Amino acid sequence: MENYEALVHRTFGGQRPDVRDPKVLAWLIRRNGLEMTHLSRGSHIGSVFSVAEIIAVLYARILKVDPRNPKMPDRDRLILSKGHAGSAVYAALAETGFFPVERLKTHYADGSTLSGHVSHKGVPGVEVSTGSLGHGLGIGVGMALGARMDGASWRTYVVMGDGECDEGAVWEAALQAAQYGLDRLIAVVDYNHMQSLTTVEETLRLEPFEAKWRDFGWNVRSVNGHDPEALEQAFVQAKEAAGSGKPNMILAHTVKGKGVSFMENNILWHYRTPQGGEYEAALKELEAERP
Repeated sequence: MENYEALVHRTFGGQRPDVRDPKVLAWLIRRNGLEMTHLSRGSHIGSVFSVAEIIAVLYARILKVDPRNPKMPDRDRLILSKGHAGSAVYAALAETGFFPVERLKTHYADGSTLSGHVSHKGVPGVEVSTGSLGHGLGIGVGMALGARMDGASWRTYVVMGDGECDEGAVWEAALQAAQYGLDRLIAVVDYNHMQSLTTVEETLRLEPFEAKWRDFGWNVRSVNGHDPEALEQAFVQAKEAAGSGKPNMILAHTVKGKGVSFMENNILWHYRTPQGGEYEAALKELEAERP
């Protein structure tokens, strides 16, 4: 990975990037994610790119968290259920001050705490290790219910993938969230319409997806998952729904591999690692689109 100070100087004219701007933070998530998967020869860069704006809006505008005090009792809780996109969260945490950006170089290396699927062990700001798909929403339901029982005011956020919604555990958790009226639970699906080796449609059709969540008793909002303003508005509306007696779902329509033309809607980049000419071409495209 290029020395971070050199990257900042070259890319941002020597100024520190304003990570309170979701567009800037989303770009940094993609730029760091590309470097991390390139160095580690890891996978899932397509998923990192599709979820970039969702994670950026959460950390730049929505979450009540403090990098100086990652364990403060009244912090919001974020669960990345699609743990294979963990490098997106690692990048966001580093860029917002939870740990040094240079530590991202160790992603997926032997002995590193920055494992390929997101891990809470030794990583400030990560609430729970994930990667076995379909479990994040259930964990979120438990956290949100626990918060209510304690009389706490913090919110629980769960970032999910569309493919994991094939899991029955997701729908059991969805029923429980509605049963208990967990209106301080906010889930968002990175709805990029692809999973593993093919499309969601070919694997297991989810549509009518929005209607399903409504029928399960949730407030539902459907937005462009690459529009930071639309995402922020949806999250704010979900926060304002506290008292509605319904959990909140945001269906964020995204593009797998968003930001690099040859990766977009290309299922190869669920597992393919950026190397050689492909890495150089991806880097060139990203740097041409810096906000």
